[in-house]
Amino acid sequence: MYAGAVAVPLIVGGAMVSAGELRAEDLPHLVVADLFVAGIATVLQAVGFWRFGVRLPIVQGCTFAAVGPMITIGSQHGVTAIYGSVIACGVFILLLAPVFSSLLRFFPPLVTGTVILLIGLSLMDVAAGWAGGGAGAEDFGAPGHLLLALFTLVVVLLLERFAPPAVARVAVLLGIVTGTLVAAALGRVDASGVGEQAWFAVPQPFAFGWPTFQAGSVLAMCVVGLVIMTETTGDVLAVGEVVGRPVGKRQIADGMRADGLSTVLGGVFNTFPYTAFAQNVGLVSLSGVRSRHVATFAGGVLVVLGLVPKLGAVVGAVPVAVLGGAGVALFGTVAASGIRTLAACRLDSRALMVVAVSLGVGMLPTVSPEIYARTPGWFQTVFDSGISSGALVAVVLHQLLCTGRHTGQEQASAALRTAEVATRQH
Repeated sequence: MYAGAVAVPLIVGGAMVSAGELRAEDLPHLVVADLFVAGIATVLQAVGFWRFGVRLPIVQGCTFAAVGPMITIGSQHGVTAIYGSVIACGVFILLLAPVFSSLLRFFPPLVTGTVILLIGLSLMDVAAGWAGGGAGAEDFGAPGHLLLALFTLVVVLLLERFAPPAVARVAVLLGIVTGTLVAAALGRVDASGVGEQAWFAVPQPFAFGWPTFQAGSVLAMCVVGLVIMTETTGDVLAVGEVVGRPVGKRQIADGMRADGLSTVLGGVFNTFPYTAFAQNVGLVSLSGVRSRHVATFAGGVLVVLGLVPKLGAVVGAVPVAVLGGAGVALFGTVAASGIRTLAACRLDSRALMVVAVSLGVGMLPTVSPEIYARTPGWFQTVFDSGISSGALVAVVLHQLLCTGRHTGQEQASAALRTAEVATRQH
């Protein structure tokens, strides 16, 4: 989970550095703030208070669904617009939580699988930029960068194949560590910023200025909010099934409220939207540890890590080529998760058309970044992110082409099959 958690601030922060919105020395702050709020979000979800928190062993972290939209928002309107839209997204989730269960019919496995697949494919552009040495670098694509990325990826694969199960579960993190050590031996690691950071500090709210609220940005993030809520619902149902605690509409709404509050805190502390980590479902099943207090302890560990700025500086010193090799595996896993969800669906000709057109529209800004350059600003904010545009198209096309063709029981069966497949895979 750690490797996935720190990936989001590194992706968004790196893009903002390239856009001139942040400085390279701001990246450590993004990392520790992310861990700090992830810990609070995990404790909130596991322990709960009043109507916040589903009270299950669930670990929270930044969602990849928001990466593309946030990069688009930050590039067009500045980093403060990112945090304004994140806060608005959190409030949107809070308000919609009590009634979201009635909207689940708009997000069957066919739609969610397509969106998850699109998230993974869209992020491959980021992995490619990392593997080449960083988008815009003078020596982009140099053999040294590509070989370092390849070495990291090979280490991840070897650990996955030959390491004991307990070690293989953190193959991506160990691959990043090994790749960084090799890069350090080759003189490719700049650790000068580590000594400048304090050992202890509380993340500062609104460190980059007061949030700004731009209409198109808020709309794009509210679309992401719907995806987050759907993702959380699936994870909560699956964890409830594994631990033997049936989850009803009230518990789902409580989990949504915790997501919404955590996302608002994310905007305040200069980090991003939060959701349940899907990998948590498989780990709960695999380990047999079903106590929510274990997740609470994990949340406490994340909070402590978020109070150590030197740790953020260490993560920020990891060469981007190393992150590129790990990113290929990490983002590819996200895409494969979407394929796994789609495999549990009945893919007739109309369903295939929903997937095909949604993927096609969603990939347009990735393969042709200037395609919407002449459109109005609000349109660019929504559609320059393939994730938000693909999600919108998937929801609309599913309603036009597939509504009424499958009963609610069939959709529920497909969702259950997806959870069972995920558990077996993990």
